Amino acid sequence: ALSETDSRISGLEAGADDYLPKPFDPRELILRINNILRRGGPAATPKVEQLVFGPYTFQIARRELKRGGEALKLTDREQEILAIFAARAGETIPRHELVGDDSEVGERTIDVQINRLRRKIERDPSNPVWLQTVRG
Repeated sequence: ALSETDSRISGLEAGADDYLPKPFDPRELILRINNILRRGGPAATPKVEQLVFGPYTFQIARRELKRGGEALKLTDREQEILAIFAARAGETIPRHELVGDDSEVGERTIDVQINRLRRKIERDPSNPVWLQTVRG
């Protein structure tokens, strides 16, 4: 049988980050786990380069929207709004977050921009599939 020291050394040599011999106090285990997690830091979020939805591909860095390989003309503001949606695909984004720090842009202006964007990408803008308004 291995001695306690030999057992710890063997475990660490095998790649273990830590070694906790039995018997152990559960509080010590929790503290060790938390320390290991803290050392690892936050997990890196993979950077999304493009968003594909239906026949559309939006290149985020270039802010370019294509339908079947054909580029669609977007205004600067439409590109900004679509970039926000692409970065947070699937999330509900409040209007005030789309306004940002621009005090001259109101929430109704955002509504107009989204309606214009819908006319460009939705088959039926009055019944949107890609850009939906969530009330509440």
